[in-house]
Amino acid sequence: MSPTPVRELELELDAFEGPFDLLLTLLLKDELSPSEIDVAAIVLAFVERMAERDELDLEACGEFLVLVSALLELKARALFPDEAAELDELEPEEAAEELARRLAEYRRMKEAAAWLLERLGSEQDRFFRLGPAPLAPRTERRLAAQDPHALGEALRALAVPPPTVSLGHMALRFPPVSQFLERFRALLTRRRVFDFDTEVQGLSRVEQAVALLALLELRKSGEVALGQAHAFAPIRVLRADDERIHAWKARSA
Repeated sequence: MSPTPVRELELELDAFEGPFDLLLTLLLKDELSPSEIDVAAIVLAFVERMAERDELDLEACGEFLVLVSALLELKARALFPDEAAELDELEPEEAAEELARRLAEYRRMKEAAAWLLERLGSEQDRFFRLGPAPLAPRTERRLAAQDPHALGEALRALAVPPPTVSLGHMALRFPPVSQFLERFRALLTRRRVFDFDTEVQGLSRVEQAVALLALLELRKSGEVALGQAHAFAPIRVLRADDERIHAWKARSA
């Protein structure tokens, strides 16, 4: 006796390749996940195999339906493990009632989907305008009693110009450079040498920067000479003639 088409059915799926019996064996031994099996591809392969025969083999079709239903059950249990555990805890009568309830719910959803598809086909050529209907009743807007004096007071309050905000605290005032020029020249008339850091101590950073500009201006004009023992040491300011005297003494020696 030749084997039935179900036994000799060869499958080529993404997750499996081989005979149908081997696929069922791997699934029952939990070596292959049911979620990886494409049941639709198996059905199509069986239908193509049956179409190659001259007459319909009812025994093979019945066996295939049983095997595919078992495969679908395994796949459903793998996809919904919690529901499968709940069904296992029910009694046979309760499980039958639960199954009937789910079948009825499925039938209602299927009928609703068919009704929506029918409505979509019958109304797909209709266009709807967004906005109120032209014959919709118009509602009359009624305002509560208003006090004209209160409205006038509010308008007068809005007409009052806002107070001017002072930005004086944000202004950055720079003292004139001439102020420090006069100060340093007066110091040089009384002393021959002074420390720049000592003279600007206690001033703001802006005033110290302007004082440094004044000192550079005096150096540029040749009125003073600048000296520094090492990097970051206090800046010493000397008269220009004192610098020439010191340089002449150093050359004479």
